[in-house]
Amino acid sequence: MSHPAKLPLPTRWLRLLPLLAILLAATGCALSQKYSSVSHDNLGLSAGDLEAHGIAFVSPSAITGREEDKPGLALIFAQVLREQRPGVAVMGLSETLGRVNEAGLAEDYFGMYEDYADTGLFRREALATVGQVTGHRYLAQLKLASFEQGSSGRFGALGWRLIDTKLARVRLFFQIWDSRTGSIAWEGVNEMALSNERIEEQLVTFANVVQAAALDLIQRLP
Repeated sequence: MSHPAKLPLPTRWLRLLPLLAILLAATGCALSQKYSSVSHDNLGLSAGDLEAHGIAFVSPSAITGREEDKPGLALIFAQVLREQRPGVAVMGLSETLGRVNEAGLAEDYFGMYEDYADTGLFRREALATVGQVTGHRYLAQLKLASFEQGSSGRFGALGWRLIDTKLARVRLFFQIWDSRTGSIAWEGVNEMALSNERIEEQLVTFANVVQAAALDLIQRLP
């Protein structure tokens, strides 16, 4: 009695690849990884200062080509700060800009950022004015230094790309200025990378990586 010939082992495994892909997709198989490198320096911010005096976000700066990300950057940071420090009065960027405009200080505010672009310095008088119109002593200023997204395929066979690795990297600077003294009270930088491996098409977004970077920095505040 004859028996059907067995398929060579590699061929049998290749035939199982479609089934494996379906099973992995059905279970939502994913592997997420995070890399973070944080440096910070406390230059005069004491525990309880933010709770006592509040903090308002002013306009972030960004590398060329990422200017449209500035409002989103400030929004995400403000949301994370409110969640992590519910005892702190946090004013978001939109409200800060509204207060400045209502006070007729748009030109002064614009001039404040012209100085900053050249020197990295905010004039004490300008900081004091923004602090007064917002009612918050501390001012949060962010800088988006870099942002990248990418993907690569793995576990491919016969033209199939079974698993995609999605990756996003960001480098952010976060400074807290004291509007009364004109000095930097606290500053930090975070280089953050997030990756996500899965069969489903799911990007690691700007919001994902900025939120993770904000959390790492805010957790280091006094």
